[in-house]
Amino acid sequence: MSNSWQDTTLALAGIFQASALVAQLAKTGNVPSEAYRCSIESLFALNPPDTISIYGSVASLRLGLEQLRETLSSETGHNTPDAARIREVLRYSMAILHLQKKLSRRKDMLGVIGSRLQQAARQAEHFGATHENVVGNLGDLYQETLSTFPFRIQVAGDPGYLQQPRIASEVRALLLAGVRSATLWRQLGGNRWHLLLRRKQLAANVEQLLKQAKGDNVHHLH
Repeated sequence: MSNSWQDTTLALAGIFQASALVAQLAKTGNVPSEAYRCSIESLFALNPPDTISIYGSVASLRLGLEQLRETLSSETGHNTPDAARIREVLRYSMAILHLQKKLSRRKDMLGVIGSRLQQAARQAEHFGATHENVVGNLGDLYQETLSTFPFRIQVAGDPGYLQQPRIASEVRALLLAGVRSATLWRQLGGNRWHLLLRRKQLAANVEQLLKQAKGDNVHHLH
């Protein structure tokens, strides 16, 4: 697998991981902590030496890679709970890509997001990336910038969870992380046609990365 294809697949997995976490959080009020931390911390990798540094490790992106594998191999027309979940995550991922495209034309907004992320990164050094104050700031940043576009991502879930300020902030922070991965994906040459036209190649890359993620985890346990 060439490095550029590996990087593109990692960035796409970053989008799908943020989307899967949004879907799960909105319905259950909970998310797996390692995947959540990986997505939030990706927002603070402002000058990374390489793509994997943004996410920490391939193992940290396992949820996104598994979600991507399911999407690439599934027949999403089927009416099963799994197919419905896969469709929902795909819908969020496509919406994130659409929102990122709108953002890329707004240099003023990109500047605001960049400087606010630098402030949030300093705050994260002090409190930790997933601290409620930090995530609250990220949620506010999303609300004050990306939420002002006429196109908005509609999150479906349990109102009992979505109406809680903490969970609403976490959802917005994850959507911001998804947009960050979408920006990276476009910078690496990714486009929506790859999901259709290069499905087999993407699926093969995902399998290789999932094997690597397993190896990373074993190494981590030792």
